[in-house]
Formats: sequence, structure tokens, C-alpha cells
Amino acid sequence: MAFLYAQSTEQIDHKEEQAMSTTALSREQAAAKVMVALDYPDAASAEQLLEQLQGIPCYMKVGMQLFYAAGPDFVRRLKERGYRVFLDVKMHDIPNTVKGGASSIARLGVDMFNVHAAGGRDMMEAAMDGVEEALAADPSLPRPTVIAVTQLTSTSEEVLNDEIGIPGTVEEAVARYALLAIASGLDGVVASPHEVQLVKDACGPTFQTVTPGIRPAGADVGDQTRIMTPQDALRAGTDYMVIGRPITRAADPRAAIESMIEELIQA
Repeated sequence: MAFLYAQSTEQIDHKEEQAMSTTALSREQAAAKVMVALDYPDAASAEQLLEQLQGIPCYMKVGMQLFYAAGPDFVRRLKERGYRVFLDVKMHDIPNTVKGGASSIARLGVDMFNVHAAGGRDMMEAAMDGVEEALAADPSLPRPTVIAVTQLTSTSEEVLNDEIGIPGTVEEAVARYALLAIASGLDGVVASPHEVQLVKDACGPTFQTVTPGIRPAGADVGDQTRIMTPQDALRAGTDYMVIGRPITRAADPRAAIESMIEELIQA
């Protein structure tokens, strides 16, 4: 069943979403919490999905595979269509390089991008400096939300301890990185839905959380290890949920995302 949406993506404000967090979401507000992961090898494949999802005011997440293949022009086309765009390139380099990268990303007009918190405070502050540099050069640009990756949802405690070499629990590592991110001036973090409450308790309710590892009940979990259903993630307090394969590989992607939006409305 196709639904009509009263607002464009540009009209849905994060502060409005926060104000509605204790009440039922409208269809537009629920759709705005969904970030569709465009994990495709080329622009043509992504365009096929965009045609099927036309009119749904969700976020579009462009990751490394698609960005490296289709480049900035594809991001610009998404913006021209009215989508909010999360550029998921997880920058992690020396501060000066990240500053330049952040400035270039901000000039694209994206709504959100990320860096690795493991890069440290100087690197994250450099990312914010790069954003400010771009905005100073062109005040018409939107100020993107900048978030930090804490721990990938594919990271287990065994991997964290034995391979990465970080002692303690995944939750402790996430909290540490979240506090470092907010101290560096960032707006939020990417974290598992299981760590949302921990992040909010540590950094405050307005510190944004973007949660991968979202799977409808009964869906294939793929390579994710810390997962949650859309309803449970919303109840946990997440601001945005990244959903890829359950939508992009569905027989009917539009029906799949509409079903998830309905789940969020009923949560």
C-alpha cells in the first residue's frame, strides 16, 4: 500500500523529532528516522531503488563503495531530489587531512557525515574546523551534523580485546569514545542500538545517535552481531536507524520500508 507524505525531507527538523519522542510519531517523522543504506556498486543500481522509494522522506546513506564509484555528483543529485544525505565515509587520518576532507564534504551540502572516534580529539576537532572553514567560505551551505563512529556493530568483545587490543567491554569502549566525541565538539555518534541509553546517559539527551544493526523480526542478521528491531530501537531512544539489506534486497523495497515506518508509528 502506498502512503502520501505531507512534508518534504527538508521540512523535518531534528528538534521537532526530539519533541515528539514521547508521543506517537507521524508518518513523516517516522520516515525521517530511517536511513536507507545505499550499499550499491554503482549509481545505476542505486537509481533503481530511488525510483521505487520516490516520495518517502527518509534519509539516504551513501557509503564508501557507492561514493568511491559514483562520486560527489551522485550526492548532489540526491540533494537535488530533496533527500537528506548521510555521507558514511568514516574518516580516520591525520588531523590536517581530515580537516581538508571535512571541508570538501561540507561543500557538497550533505546533512551528516562521520569520522572515527579512534582518530582522537585533535582529529575530530580538525573535522569541525574543516566544516567551519567551508561555511565561512560559503554561508549558504547547511551546517552538517558531524558524528563519530564508536565501535562497529560487527565488533564483538572478543574482537575488541584480542584483535583490536582494547581491554574491557564493548559498552565501556563506546561510552569512552562518545565522551571524547562530545568533548571534541561533535554532534553525536554511530553506535549499536544496545548502547543508545548508555550514550544518552553519558552525553545528554540531545547528543544524537545513529544506529546500524537494525533488523525487522525474523530478518537475516548478515554480518551484524549487536542488532535490534526498529520498534525496539525507537523505544531505546535512537535518533536515526540505518537499514540496508532488509530494504534494498527485499522483493518489494517500497513495501518493506513502509512496513518498517508503520512499525515505528505503532511503537
